[in-house]
Amino acid sequence: MPDNAVLPQLSPDLFLTDGGLETTLIFHDGLDLPDFAAFPLLDTAEGRAALERYFLAYLAIARAHGTGLVLETATWRASSDWGKRLGYSSAALRAVNIAAVEHLRTLRTAHGQGQPPIVISGNIGPRGDGYSPSTVMTPTESAAYHSEQIRALADGGADLITALTLTHVDEAIGIVRAAVEHSMPVVISFTVELDGLLPSGQRLDEAIAELDAATAAAAAYVMVNCAHPTHLMPALEAGSPALARIRGVRANASTLSHAELDEADELDAGDPVALAALYRDLTELLPNLTVMGGCCGTDDRHVDAIAAACAPIFSATE
Repeated sequence: MPDNAVLPQLSPDLFLTDGGLETTLIFHDGLDLPDFAAFPLLDTAEGRAALERYFLAYLAIARAHGTGLVLETATWRASSDWGKRLGYSSAALRAVNIAAVEHLRTLRTAHGQGQPPIVISGNIGPRGDGYSPSTVMTPTESAAYHSEQIRALADGGADLITALTLTHVDEAIGIVRAAVEHSMPVVISFTVELDGLLPSGQRLDEAIAELDAATAAAAAYVMVNCAHPTHLMPALEAGSPALARIRGVRANASTLSHAELDEADELDAGDPVALAALYRDLTELLPNLTVMGGCCGTDDRHVDAIAAACAPIFSATE
């Protein structure tokens, strides 16, 4: 079993994450990301510079607010099916996953001295569409599919694996099993629809319970991402044991549904201050919520506002 105790974000302290990497690069930086994939940027000096500018903004926010920071590698699409669509061989895909971790490790060494802990997470995404459970696998199929990318991220030196925007529990079970096989701490992040249900139609608390039952609760914790807080709140039933397992939230800026966001031609950045206020509300609903950041439509403004709204809560409880 992986040693989850090595993860500093399991402390009661606030840890920020970055925001919506892909939407920032597309809508703010004007970059073209076929298949919503950021990992090809690692192949060019210009692309690496764009990623560095993006991540340095969040390093500065964490330093300003005195919080920890979890940085996700730019590898959400860097698994075999998506890699093949973009012309990557297995060897090239392994190399770019390792390079993504090394890129963040270099930034941490250069810019992370003298501030709270910086954790580097090897980011993996769903095999299919992050908005739809159209590609459904058994846990065994999922473990086999994701194992190659997990191995590469581990070999690159990631501190943990985080699977973002999962739509059904069987894929999550397979990812946890594959991470355990590679002795890597792992975090599972589900997404939910407007009604608080997973895109598969399952209740969030039921998905968490099923995940833990099938994996001996091996995941370090659970997150929810790519949904507005108002979409998550209907799923947070008071007294549910699942609430204690949710330690992280990376919300969308927009209240639109996944289907509406998929059709949108313009970025809906919402209101950073209003979003931050909803994060404060979430701290009252989720007793172990300590990891906070953004997803689609968010950028450094949103995460800075979240830190400003929520860091005082953590300071008051120390």
